[in-house]
Amino acid sequence: MLQNENIYLFLLILPIVSFLYSSVGHGGASGYLALMALFSFAPESMKPTALLLNIFVAGISFYYYYKAGYFNKKLFLSFAIASIPLAFVGGTIEVDASIYKKILAVLLIFAILKMLNVFGKESNYIKNVKPWQGIVVGGIIGFFSGLIGIGGGIILSPVILLLHWGKMKEAATVSALFIWVNSVSGLIGQLSSGVTLEKESFLLVAIALIGGVFGGYYGSKKINNQKLRYILAFVLIIACVKLFFT
Repeated sequence: MLQNENIYLFLLILPIVSFLYSSVGHGGASGYLALMALFSFAPESMKPTALLLNIFVAGISFYYYYKAGYFNKKLFLSFAIASIPLAFVGGTIEVDASIYKKILAVLLIFAILKMLNVFGKESNYIKNVKPWQGIVVGGIIGFFSGLIGIGGGIILSPVILLLHWGKMKEAATVSALFIWVNSVSGLIGQLSSGVTLEKESFLLVAIALIGGVFGGYYGSKKINNQKLRYILAFVLIIACVKLFFT
């Protein structure tokens, strides 16, 4: 993994990505996968590495948002009940590399729209999530989380805001824990199917945590650096195009 000729540039960008994602309550798997795609990492190492990074960064992000008092336990459970087992199922399935890249490219569009604040508006009118809605939404997102190697928060957070199921900070907190449980479940599913983690992955965790700690702290309190998000969105667009046409 660390044999890539541009690895130092990758390591420089990694904590910036984790900072920006953590600041909005996400683990950053879609960003890590986009970076790994740009730097031509092997697809078989991308999924488990992204999930491992997610577990640590989303955990840090949730901690800070939870401390700030934004956690809605009922909202979280609505989605997690179905997502956890289906993330495990998705993690056990091996996808053809070309198909994997196309699915990831589509999911990156959600990340791009999130970073551009397309889903950034919140409503004062909040509706309760019906049990069947939570099961369907959580189950579908959970399955693709394990299949692709993301936590699913980059999809769940916009859905919560669009359907008025919670406010922005509340959606960020629920998404952070949602990402954490799905990443754990998906990674266990992958490991049980014979996938192995490279030792270098833990070095990436340490580097990503630098950005994750600062992002979670400032995001739960005061930061809203839109210029940096525009830059990340631009990087994600490049990765998205590369995935579609390679």
